[in-house]
Amino acid sequence: MNRTLLKSAVLVSMMAASSSLFAADNGLIAIITPSHDNPFFKAEADGAAEKAKALGYTTLIASHDDDVNKQNQLIETAIARKAKAIILDNAGADATVGPLEKAKAAGVPTFLIDREINKTGIAVAQIVSNNYQGAQLGAQKFAKLLSNKGNYVELLGRQSDTNASVRSQGYHDVLDDYKDMKMVAQQTANWSQTEAFTRMEAILQTHPDIVGVISGNDTMALGAEAALKAAGKTNVIVVGFDGSDYTRDSILKNSNIKATVLQPGWKQAQMAVEQADYFLKNGKAQQTEKQLMDCLLIDETNASKLSMFNLK
Repeated sequence: MNRTLLKSAVLVSMMAASSSLFAADNGLIAIITPSHDNPFFKAEADGAAEKAKALGYTTLIASHDDDVNKQNQLIETAIARKAKAIILDNAGADATVGPLEKAKAAGVPTFLIDREINKTGIAVAQIVSNNYQGAQLGAQKFAKLLSNKGNYVELLGRQSDTNASVRSQGYHDVLDDYKDMKMVAQQTANWSQTEAFTRMEAILQTHPDIVGVISGNDTMALGAEAALKAAGKTNVIVVGFDGSDYTRDSILKNSNIKATVLQPGWKQAQMAVEQADYFLKNGKAQQTEKQLMDCLLIDETNASKLSMFNLK
């Protein structure tokens, strides 16, 4: 009786192992994003990896650190390793076109998240946040927080990233209508918290009377907040963009950062993997190439529900 039970247990174990191996036999998906030092990009990678593994794929996770040459090498590596698909948050709207054309020629479909490229018909999907809509939400909240008046500063993202210009345009299509609000400085901090801190320190020397800072992303907003605190400017209002847990914490603590705009990075990444899986199994795209996901305003009313770039 015991031997029979033992054999049954071994058989069940072998079947489970075989099932597990079979489930993980769908091939490799490469997940390439900017640096994971930025929690948004880490959330993208984690979300994509979670979904890929759930669908039975192995993963190659790498960061290009916004270096085009490094990105191109990683795409070459994915092609050489016969990846079934590439999930990519790219390093440049123009510079990425050529490498993706090479991937397509090699039979490796690509699915872009967060950042678009300046050409269609190469990637199977370009799933991005509606940055213009989100920026308008952030600008409306920013104006309300400033009571529609006062001098303010704008921190811009990396110039090669179309998101930077789209968000800035969205901000100004709202803020420029307020005659009593004046932008006294506009500087690029390249999405970097360290650069934002340095830029903000210098700006405060020239414009000590500012009442607000609107930032192209949360990382720069955090850098600006740190500089403002160091200067004793606890009443200067900051609004960011991304929806990170760090800005959530600042909002809940009633710190300088009062609001941010959530772009659903986790959901974007998981959607990209789901669409890659569909494409690989059906030989056709599940959705149109260009896909926009609306953003959400995060402030004191809903910040407690925010976690990992996802509103629960």
